[in-house]
Amino acid sequence: MLLPPTPSALRRAAAALKRGEPVAFPTETVYGLGANALDPEAVRRIFEAKGRPDDNPLIVHVTGLPMVRRLVRELPPAARALAARFWPGPLTIVLPKRSRVPDIVTAGLPTVAVRVPDHPVALALIEAAGVPIAAPSANRSGRPSPTRAAHVAADFPGLLVLDGGPARHGLESTVVALGNPPRVLRLGAIPVEELRTVLPGLVVATKARARAESPGMRHRHYAPARPLVLFRRSRAAALREALAVDPRALLLCADADARLFPGWRPVKLGATPVEIAHDLFDALRTQRRGSVLLAYALPRRGLLRAVMDRLERAATRVV
Repeated sequence: MLLPPTPSALRRAAAALKRGEPVAFPTETVYGLGANALDPEAVRRIFEAKGRPDDNPLIVHVTGLPMVRRLVRELPPAARALAARFWPGPLTIVLPKRSRVPDIVTAGLPTVAVRVPDHPVALALIEAAGVPIAAPSANRSGRPSPTRAAHVAADFPGLLVLDGGPARHGLESTVVALGNPPRVLRLGAIPVEELRTVLPGLVVATKARARAESPGMRHRHYAPARPLVLFRRSRAAALREALAVDPRALLLCADADARLFPGWRPVKLGATPVEIAHDLFDALRTQRRGSVLLAYALPRRGLLRAVMDRLERAATRVV
């Protein structure tokens, strides 16, 4: 059930959240499947609806630092500095949780992942409901994240979805854990280089460590409905051969790389890193007919580092 985010629709969605029912809503990153973060049974319904493993923690969405302080035991100077620079925005910070945060939200971890979304509908919904909202992406577990309300409706027919239009970033939030050193647990819409302007010692955690601590990292994610084969940048010739062998294959590549594969009309991915991040999940959900998606890797720098993380975890195999 797609609803424009009118005041009456927001009241209806807020009332559903208060009753313990899940609601989908837009953020600047992707659409979220939300529930009252302080209601364990409501949160359990999210896991059941998505088919999400219960060892995968959730991000709690709030309106600002006053709400954060009700959820965490401490807010260190580094967290306040990050919040001042990047909130509202696509940054999630992992902090020690208070006991009022149910264990199901944090997968039993002593920490909770929190962020302030930069989207008027998300903020208005949290305000109207009067509770923090725990929300993973609003897709079936393991599938590409939804960047449009129609994506959510396709995965969850009948679900109340506030339609806020296409997501601005199209890539999930960056997740940071503080400590010595502070660590990026999940690459996302804010590049590591930008975060280092506030936290110069920031490092990227190993994948094994990140999987143990961060939302959205423990299991395979983002898989499209058909196989996805990812070709390294050194394997352009192999990709051309694969395209020649299977005329029903779909090519996924950046606009600048399309010239390497003459005669093929690629699935749109974009020209700039911002466009590529924005269009990635749309491309993985393409409705064009084809037997397989053959993707050409991107340079691993800046925002494209996060895009490559998503492609690698979506891939059936890497060549």
